[in-house]
Amino acid sequence: MKLPELKIANFTASVPIIQGGMAIRISIGALAGAVAAAGAIGVIGASGMEDEELANEIKIAREKAKGRGVIGINIMFAARNFWGVVKAAAREKIDIIFTGAGFSRDIFKFGQDNNITIVPIVSSARLAKTSERCGAAAIVVEGTEAGGHLGTDRPIRDILPEVVEAVKLPVVAAGGITTGADIVDMLKLGASGVQIATRFVLSEECNAAMPYKKRYQTATQNDIVKISSPVGLPGRALKTAFVEKILKQEAPKPVGCDFCLKNCSLEYCIIQALIRSLHGDIENGVVFSGANVWKIKDRSIKPAAKIIEELVKEAQEVS
Repeated sequence: MKLPELKIANFTASVPIIQGGMAIRISIGALAGAVAAAGAIGVIGASGMEDEELANEIKIAREKAKGRGVIGINIMFAARNFWGVVKAAAREKIDIIFTGAGFSRDIFKFGQDNNITIVPIVSSARLAKTSERCGAAAIVVEGTEAGGHLGTDRPIRDILPEVVEAVKLPVVAAGGITTGADIVDMLKLGASGVQIATRFVLSEECNAAMPYKKRYQTATQNDIVKISSPVGLPGRALKTAFVEKILKQEAPKPVGCDFCLKNCSLEYCIIQALIRSLHGDIENGVVFSGANVWKIKDRSIKPAAKIIEELVKEAQEVS
């Protein structure tokens, strides 16, 4: 199947793939820029970043993209510095702001006032319709197969047709999409494009340390679990020693607090667990992953542009 372009507001991606924004610093400017240069939409995972740091990563992404593609950020509404990050991105004239893990009506007015495209990440037709009324340019609908924090226990194949029916906006499918055949399935269900995160962890430009990437390379279906998170939403992760402690409710309580979340259960420190994994200490951290990482046939590490090329080719081979 020949893949169509993905049009969101005034932006057009020649490849209908949004690279999912992976915090904490898993997807930064280098990855987002490489994806954009390949014709898709590159996204910086902005949650956990300071304002100046984000501004610098946006500059890096634009340099890497060389004037091609589209650059966005992803920010959790649950983050305490949500508005600081959003305003920093606006100052850098970011193309698109993707936001999930909570819902803000005010972000749409901010987007209109600052000429920034706002795309919410939702998991229901109800929130999709609300987003359309508020001024969303498109909808990312995420199923339970996604990695990281989850807003639903329903599969994307069940939710997607409901959202497509409910709104007149472009709808982007997310959650467990790892192959070109998956992309074609979503398009046939009415999606205008897809969001993929997990497969890009195995890119050269991904900022995660090698032990993090190797955990992806060795993951089996039995390694993928749902865990509780201080954010207040369940999360999907790969088994590590620390994750086993979370499952047994034996994870150590936070020592001190950076107050990174608006509301935190203090069950354990999620940001420190993610930072440890980012730097390679995966046994003392959390490694988020989509449900279908084990289905990726070739888990070698390669340029992001090559991953996109492979996804397009896989899709073209599907009738």
